[in-house]
Amino acid sequence: MVSKFLWRLGGWLGLPLLAYGIAVAVAHPAPPHPFIKKLPTLPLRIAHRGGAGIWPENTRYALERAARLGVDMVELDTHASADGVLVVMHDATVDRTTNGTGLIRQKTLAELKTLDAGYRWTDDDGRSFPFRGQGITVPTLEEIFQTLPQMPMIIEIKQAEPSIVDALCGLIRRYGRQEDVIIGSFHVDVLREMRQRCPEVATSAHTNEVRLFLALNFLRLTKVYSPAPLAFQVPTRQDNIEIVTPSFVRSAHERGMQIHTWTVNDPAEMEYLLSIGVDGIITDRPDRFMELLVRSQKANLG
Repeated sequence: MVSKFLWRLGGWLGLPLLAYGIAVAVAHPAPPHPFIKKLPTLPLRIAHRGGAGIWPENTRYALERAARLGVDMVELDTHASADGVLVVMHDATVDRTTNGTGLIRQKTLAELKTLDAGYRWTDDDGRSFPFRGQGITVPTLEEIFQTLPQMPMIIEIKQAEPSIVDALCGLIRRYGRQEDVIIGSFHVDVLREMRQRCPEVATSAHTNEVRLFLALNFLRLTKVYSPAPLAFQVPTRQDNIEIVTPSFVRSAHERGMQIHTWTVNDPAEMEYLLSIGVDGIITDRPDRFMELLVRSQKANLG
């Protein structure tokens, strides 16, 4: 009777173990991509929206100064104007950052160019607006490609409808940027379309992929995961769930993926994230991050 039970138990356990073994055998890490090979030494210093805590976000002014500061990568967002030109801005409207109002997709590029993109930037709760009237305009993505031809970029597609994937893919190919940009989006269908239309360009994980990997990591089953994305670009925590943990970082690295965390402005949190091995920190204050790295290097040398 006991031997019969053990035989059945072995059968019950054997099938799941066999399935797991097959899944591990056929799974593969993220394939190597030129984007990773061309990146500088880790950790990556990534200026969020060009350094939104120092300069007017998503402007050529900010992105140029982030490059001069010495960041390794810039992060920016894109929508399309009413006449189909890709412009660099985070929100769907111009209200929060400019002296205008209304939807980007309902304004032509000429109309967008009349706006003051430094109008609302302040670092003293509105007591002063140092960038007003300085000629800072809404840039096109093409202008940024021309201005920063060698700078690696994270480009987040903000607009889902109508799709701007073909326009973005065409611009990337026209400027030969396939190896130095990585595309992200909160829209699952947008990233899927990007991977289909522009398969040579690296992408980060969409929300469903992050959730899946978190669940697999909790169950210690990440060896069955074959990544389509090249990186997880995620907050350190969300909805009281700790995302970027030592275990999450280790598991992602085992699958050939990088971890870029956002938006980290506190030096103490930066230090912790570096200690657990994240590959890059996306920050509004790249100046703080770079100062931290210089202090760490001096401490190590001393």
